[in-house]
Amino acid sequence: MLLNKEVFPAYRQFPEKVLQFGEGNFLRCFVDWMFNELNKKTDFNGSVVVVQPIDKGMVNMLNDQDGLYTLYMRGLKNGEALSTHETINIISRGINAYEDFGAYIATAENPDMRFVISNTTEAGIAYDENDTADLTPPNSYPAKLAVWLYHRFNHFNGDVTKGMHIIPCELIDKNADHLKEYILKLSARWGYNDGFVSWLNDACTFSNTLVDRIVPGYPRERIAEITAELGYEDRQVVEGEHFHLWVIQASKGLEKELPFPSIGLNVLYVNDITPYKTRKVRILNGAHTALVPVAYLYGIDTVRESVEHPVVGKFLNDAIFDEIIPTLDLSKEELEQFANEVIDRFKNPFIKHQLMSISLNSWAKFETRVLPSILEYIKRKNAIPQKLTFSLAATIAFYRGKRGEADIALNDDAALMTLLKDAWSKYDGSDASLKIVVSEVLGYDKNWKLDLNTIPGLTDTVTTHLTNIINKGMQQAVEAQVS
Repeated sequence: MLLNKEVFPAYRQFPEKVLQFGEGNFLRCFVDWMFNELNKKTDFNGSVVVVQPIDKGMVNMLNDQDGLYTLYMRGLKNGEALSTHETINIISRGINAYEDFGAYIATAENPDMRFVISNTTEAGIAYDENDTADLTPPNSYPAKLAVWLYHRFNHFNGDVTKGMHIIPCELIDKNADHLKEYILKLSARWGYNDGFVSWLNDACTFSNTLVDRIVPGYPRERIAEITAELGYEDRQVVEGEHFHLWVIQASKGLEKELPFPSIGLNVLYVNDITPYKTRKVRILNGAHTALVPVAYLYGIDTVRESVEHPVVGKFLNDAIFDEIIPTLDLSKEELEQFANEVIDRFKNPFIKHQLMSISLNSWAKFETRVLPSILEYIKRKNAIPQKLTFSLAATIAFYRGKRGEADIALNDDAALMTLLKDAWSKYDGSDASLKIVVSEVLGYDKNWKLDLNTIPGLTDTVTTHLTNIINKGMQQAVEAQVS
């Protein structure tokens, strides 16, 4: 028996207030769950219409289940391993704009519509020169939304009370700014009138966002167990962690309409999203990147094992609290709370996160996630951070391509791989030749955007760390770092 409103007797229909581009796991585990909470705990009284943003998708599967699906949240909560599940009753229907463009555009005529949510992947917010206003539908997401907004503007004769709050969740910097830029560019090219542009600027809001929740997605490996537990089939089950964070750059007016914080959700309405993005990149992503080569060469394979290891876990903890947090501008209390949540997330017993899966493109990741902490630490402390530079040395060692006698399946930019292979070919077993290896890697300004050898003391520090790793082995070298 398939999950549908006959199987779920608590099923309710609500007025359609949210237009959502994207039917994937993340939005259903993150935003849709939050709107479901609003319905349960406030008088929001709204539902989500899901638009399939590409021609191949899953809205038909959603419609087969009357928009219902089961959300499992699994991970550490208050220090305890906890798995919970609930049926989410927030999606009214799904629309495939490629099969029924009329149904899609008709949603613009709904006076209750107020919010636009999207997650069309990082490539979704893009400008397509081939888009035209008469396509049904246009190719890109910005063009689809531009056509929809123009139809709404005309249908309601420019009524400013029928503007929309547009809240994209794509993982790109300044996602809403780019989306608005492309809509305005398309409007100019298509000859949309000045009244529409004024309405877009005055009646609509575009909010940059930062989203954070690990969503493994459809739990294929344990679906038989889930089906037995639920007593029915659910082809749209989605799984995520308990932790969630949504930072929205918006005015207090939006918070009044979407009072997520008042019901205990970790949603922040802020004037500037930048420090929160920096916090996530430096602490969460930076910790991942700094951890991988150290833990993997130590002989560990997963994130959880690494964080729980008495030596490697302490190394990571010290790197975060002693060397990354001091470089950030939010309050120490806020930063430490976020860091502790990150560590708990890394310990999630329900997720087996392989270190090698994080190692892809390590050098580009190190440049954006870890190097800024190193440089800022030097600037603020007039000293070199030992744990983060040890990680840099470990990354160089990792790209030697060996863990003991086993080969490492390296995967990175071709030019970098050539550089590293050439640098390591100059190692002759001497400490002096290790400095040559380090100097060549640090001097690759195409990756670093500067020659790191010009930073006083950095080359010698990284060389010392690499020498210890090569001569003593990773285990002894790391133990010396935390003793």
